[in-house]
This record gives sequence, structure tokens and C-alpha cells, in this order.
Amino acid sequence: MLDGALIVAGGYLLGSMPFGYWVVRLFKGVDIRTVGSGNIGATNVWRTYGRAYGIPVVLLDVLKGFAPALVGTLVVSHWVGIAAGAAAMVGHWRPLFLGFARGGKTVATYGGAFFGVAPVVAACGLAVWLVVFVTLRYASVASMVAAASLPLLAYLLGEPWPVVAFAGAAAVAVVVLHRQNIVRLFRGTENRFQLRRTREAS
Repeated sequence: MLDGALIVAGGYLLGSMPFGYWVVRLFKGVDIRTVGSGNIGATNVWRTYGRAYGIPVVLLDVLKGFAPALVGTLVVSHWVGIAAGAAAMVGHWRPLFLGFARGGKTVATYGGAFFGVAPVVAACGLAVWLVVFVTLRYASVASMVAAASLPLLAYLLGEPWPVVAFAGAAAVAVVVLHRQNIVRLFRGTENRFQLRRTREAS
């Protein structure tokens, strides 16, 4: 019981590490929350400063969901792995190291957590994300569709019900956190993602 609680707490602390904020602050001397969409996640970092900064942030955000979920699953149980992955998502959303201010939209961390508890499902979800993104070039749409696909994929691939339930709850959270993107999509003002930035934020 104590091991599980420590792993879940560690998941929240790891999730709270705002790598998008730290990377841009360290190498650019800029608060990423003041440029682009104002989000600390990898999409805003990539769109604003290019893939040299975006790719490391993506990988770090995935890792902070993956590590606690995998450790919890291997050391204790699927339940603890799920709880630790969920805690990492909460940490990314409201990071302790930013004073619980608004953080990221949890997509990469959610994906990482799923690679820790159900890697085959996560790989299928990643494939869905890539297909939607390449087709439409909306990172927000790709994220929501991929997140929404995971509960169905988990069910079809025979994952235990706690994994399916986690996928469903996390998918709802991802869609809710993208509600402003949904509004922009309906208004036709959502920006399509470009792999190469057109200019660097000043």
C-alpha cells in the first residue's frame, strides 16, 4: 500500500515538471506562457520555436507519463500504474512547480501513461494520431480523436476494465481541456500546424 502511494505521489511530482516552460526559459530566456497560445505543452513550443525545441519537450512530456505508469504496473499492479499515470496527467495540467497555475493539455503525458500500462493500445492510438494529423494538420483534432479512440481500442484488444475506464476518463479530460480549440474549429480560426515555423517569436 505504501509503495503504491509513493509511486502515485511520484507520478504527480514528475508530471508537475513543466519541461516546455523550463526548456524555453533555459535556452531562450522567454516564458513560453507569454508567446503563441500561451500553453506550456510541446505543440506551442514546436509551433513557436521549431522542432529543435518541440521534439525534446514531446519526449520529456511522454516520459513523465510513461515512467510512473510503468513502474506502478510492474512493481505493484495495473491499478497503481493507472493511478500513477493519471496523477502525472494532473501534474501536467496543474504543475506544482508553477504554483498550480494552468499547465498543458495532458495529451503527450496521457500517451506516455498508456505506453506504460497498455503499450499495444498506445501504439494504435499513436497511429490514429499520426493519420489524423497528417491528413488535417490540426494537432488539436488529432489529439482529441486519438484520445477518444483509446477506450474503444482498449476494449477491442481485451484490456482489463480498469484500463478501459482510465482511457475513457482521460479521453473526456483531453476533450474538455481542448474546449477553446473546439470553439476555434467551429469558427474557422484554429491554426493548422506547420512542421517548420515561419518565424521565431520575439
